[in-house]
Amino acid sequence: MKRLLISVLLAAALPAAAQDLLIRDATVHTAAAAGTLKDHDVLVQGGVVRAIGPDLAAPAGVPVVEAKGRPLTPGLFGGLTGLGIEEVSGEAATVDAGLALGAMTPAHEGSSWRPEFDVDVAFNPHSAAIGVNRVEGITFTVLSPSALPGGSFVAGQGSAVLLDGRYDAALDGSRSLFIDLGSDASPLSGGSRAGQWMLLEQAVAEARAGNGDLLTRAGRATLARYLAGGRVVFQVDRAADIRQVLAFAKKNGMRPVIAGGAEAWRVAAELKAADAVVLVDALANLPGSFDSLASGLDTAARLHRAGVKVGFSQRGDATHNARKQRQLAGNAVAHGLPWDAALAGLTAVPADAFGVANRGRIAVGQAADLVLWSGDPLEVNTWAEQVWFNGIAARMSSRQTELRDRYLAPEGALPRAYPTR
Repeated sequence: MKRLLISVLLAAALPAAAQDLLIRDATVHTAAAAGTLKDHDVLVQGGVVRAIGPDLAAPAGVPVVEAKGRPLTPGLFGGLTGLGIEEVSGEAATVDAGLALGAMTPAHEGSSWRPEFDVDVAFNPHSAAIGVNRVEGITFTVLSPSALPGGSFVAGQGSAVLLDGRYDAALDGSRSLFIDLGSDASPLSGGSRAGQWMLLEQAVAEARAGNGDLLTRAGRATLARYLAGGRVVFQVDRAADIRQVLAFAKKNGMRPVIAGGAEAWRVAAELKAADAVVLVDALANLPGSFDSLASGLDTAARLHRAGVKVGFSQRGDATHNARKQRQLAGNAVAHGLPWDAALAGLTAVPADAFGVANRGRIAVGQAADLVLWSGDPLEVNTWAEQVWFNGIAARMSSRQTELRDRYLAPEGALPRAYPTR
């Protein structure tokens, strides 16, 4: 109830349409070169951070939030997820993340390789799963298409999206192509990971020639764009496969992002030389396959020590539990990653990796996507007291909190009802 009361008080201090505010006396974790600034104020005007410093004066009419020393961070990255394109994982009609044309009945005529598949157009900003994670400080995510049986291990395209409820949520410059590699994708490449490279080389050749049988005309045009400096996210774990990815990306003009990277520490030098970002699951310890025999809880720390840029993205139920990203980062700190590097892995590193230049830091000129925390944001017993998007206070409730409030309320003459909005 304390959390609810604080959220209500903070939200009440900010008109729903306000984009100006002053957050006073916070411990500002900038995720930027300035580091952590104690007892500092942050002035937001027009949805943008305009000033950071001690004892800033509030312009006339600008609401003030008293942080009283509590931590303030940029909004957090939810990882590679299906937020907004996956409602109920077990109900296929609500999951729009994967394309399986080869499994259609009657059989689909033509190629099941469709790199032009783009999940952005299926995004629903009012998904219940978004609200559940937004109140935990998650302000942006990258929509990740899935490779399905009957489809291709070239899963398709997705973008970074803002989770503030807008329909035009995709962030400019963030469009990426997703490719799944390794043993999990072998059934989609004739039963061998060697087949993956054979097919990829064929697809590249078709994209350059402008003709062929593996890709459609739209697919060739799409892939060609990624051969001119486009961002490609490779889901891959085994060190040997990561080396192949880096060589393939360099040869074909791609900017690689490694997702998973269970054995990435073994090829840290090559990753640093390629300036590749690695999005790790810092809770992955025991190997789940022969591709991840060398996985460990200290993978993020090892990569950081080698100078590799490290961010976080979880496996498994990444969509509905995107809020666990903080736990991943905290676990990485417990196993040797510096605290500031862990916060950067939730904010600045993924923002930079996906071309979201105006978010991911608290700095003058950056969009005011901010989170005020009850304590250390990397501790599991800490909560987000208030989230702001472009300086606008988010409603700190979700389907889960509404259910809680509905059934905690004393039963009266009428049936329990959801709180009015």
